Amino acid sequence: MTKEQIKLNYEKVLRGIKELDKEGKVKLLIATKTQSAEDINYLISLGADLIGENRVNEVREKYELLDRRASLHLIGSLQRNKVKYIYDKVDMIHSVDSLSLAEEISAKCSKINKVMDVLIEVNSGKEEAKGGIMPEDVEEFYASLQNIPFIHVRGLMTMAPRCNTKEEYMKYFTLTKKIFDKLFKDEDDAVLSMGMSESYLYAIEAGANMVRVGSAIFGERN
Repeated sequence: MTKEQIKLNYEKVLRGIKELDKEGKVKLLIATKTQSAEDINYLISLGADLIGENRVNEVREKYELLDRRASLHLIGSLQRNKVKYIYDKVDMIHSVDSLSLAEEISAKCSKINKVMDVLIEVNSGKEEAKGGIMPEDVEEFYASLQNIPFIHVRGLMTMAPRCNTKEEYMKYFTLTKKIFDKLFKDEDDAVLSMGMSESYLYAIEAGANMVRVGSAIFGERN
């Protein structure tokens, strides 16, 4: 895809967000799986300030090439043995779904005296093939993370199942928003990351304040 088309798509996504988000509270995170550092940096030059990589190996490959003006997040699943490759490179991890992973992040970050912002991944669709904490267990899991040093639980993330209708998506998003409101109602900077290219507008309607958009900007991946 040409840079001009990427720019047009990016601007279209921003307009769509702005129409629903009159107060300017929703943050756009560009999901950059398989995209080149050149194209990512082009978007950063246009004003994109949040970049999300799915894979640890892509963080490692692109890190030195990326424009440092943008904050880099890991949005894909993370195995404990891979934490060592990214803890010093990313500003937030969106996929914490076990005590052992949280403890590993803490252990690595303690070496550089860094407090890592993390999101609890909620398996809102209760899908066996996906990671994440079951909705009914999120409150207990959140409590279990409170005494772990060098991590700061900023909020929740969910990846809804692929749905055919807005109503289906809203079911998963509103469920996650309900849990979020219970746990983070007093925190002004809390993050509720929901919605991707096919569903980000629905997620904003449901209360998301961060959306992860990739293919609506870059086109479908090969």
